Amino acid sequence: MNVNSLLQSFQHFGVNLGLSRIVDLLAKLGNPHHQVPIIHVAGTNGKGSVCAYLSAVLTEAGYKTGRYTSPHLVDWTERICVNEQPIDSNKLCELILQVQAAINPEEESPTQFEVITAAAWLYFAQQQVDIAVIEVGLGGRLDATNVCDNPLVTVLTSISREHWQQLGPTVAHIAREKAGIIKPGCPAVVGSLPVDAQEVVKSRILELQCPIFTPQPSRQINQNWAEYQKIESSEFIKYPLTLQGQIQLHNSALALAALEILQKQNWQISEEAIIQGMGKTKWPGRMQWITWKSHKLLIDGAHNPASATVLRNYVDTLNTKNITWVMGMLATKDHGEIFQELLKPGDKLYLVPVPDSNSADLAELAKLATSICPDLKFCNTSPDVFSALDAAFTTTDNQVVLCGSLYLIGHFLAFLSESGCPGL
Repeated sequence: MNVNSLLQSFQHFGVNLGLSRIVDLLAKLGNPHHQVPIIHVAGTNGKGSVCAYLSAVLTEAGYKTGRYTSPHLVDWTERICVNEQPIDSNKLCELILQVQAAINPEEESPTQFEVITAAAWLYFAQQQVDIAVIEVGLGGRLDATNVCDNPLVTVLTSISREHWQQLGPTVAHIAREKAGIIKPGCPAVVGSLPVDAQEVVKSRILELQCPIFTPQPSRQINQNWAEYQKIESSEFIKYPLTLQGQIQLHNSALALAALEILQKQNWQISEEAIIQGMGKTKWPGRMQWITWKSHKLLIDGAHNPASATVLRNYVDTLNTKNITWVMGMLATKDHGEIFQELLKPGDKLYLVPVPDSNSADLAELAKLATSICPDLKFCNTSPDVFSALDAAFTTTDNQVVLCGSLYLIGHFLAFLSESGCPGL
């Protein structure tokens, strides 16, 4: 028995937002979520890296720290960690069986995400974690993670137009859903938001009488270090910044603001723990440099226009004139807007399918890309990511970037892991 086969039966229930099923399920399991103090993190982009920073620092501070994130890149066990260590696969199977046993076959079945979320709560309760960092799966208000009435801190990283099929057509609709994790009186750390989203979030915060904190982005000191100004003082803290891209000055500041709030709640988090923890933070598949067949390759899961902008801004800081993109995208994404953010005249583009997913039609993507950026040096389709990478490195001296979908990045990293690639 493995995790994939256990979860397979729940896959066809798809995305079905709502809290009634998860609340009932957790009640049958003894309400494990009531035993775990949490930091709850939502947002369109940046929430994963904020969770990574928080988890690394809290672990360094000596707290037994749970972390629940999604999706995974290679293995389901990545989603549920304690002190930065993924759950053992046999233990995860045990927990899923325990969750399955609590499901009433006469009632509406929980979704796959609800089952794995319930398993995470169970694990954290059984492990008696001191604190857990919980990432929202989709939206916020009706997400399966949104079952705690009194989080220590909530964090809203960013809001842009994604998953509009489930969350609503405008940024304001999406903001309303994401702001649903904010709870009465609980401190909220809020990142830089579009005006429409700001209004919605501020209205929610006012209504619930929450202390709100909007930290300034940290300042880059040199290539590897940044400086953060504390929320309510003129004091600064210098810390190593291990994750790449300008956006991490925003994301790391949000994490540090949340930690500052915990300090005010008498959590013992020293400056040394912050510096050490920030320096140990890892978040694979996002602006990650690896070696592929002796070539330097940048991989990034940029899968929406906002993350595409961040990626383009980063590659523009590299000493390379043009980029060769190897991209695969899901059919549900904003292909045109992503191309508009990424592609520039003189770039090369290889389009590949995303395996085992609802992949976009490659011929349609190629047509769209060349209409949006007619001055591409060329635009080709390839049957798979590996042949595309081989062709890209054979035909170009450009920097090659693999991006477009976290599922594609996960497929690629799984191959590297299985083949024992030294580039990881």
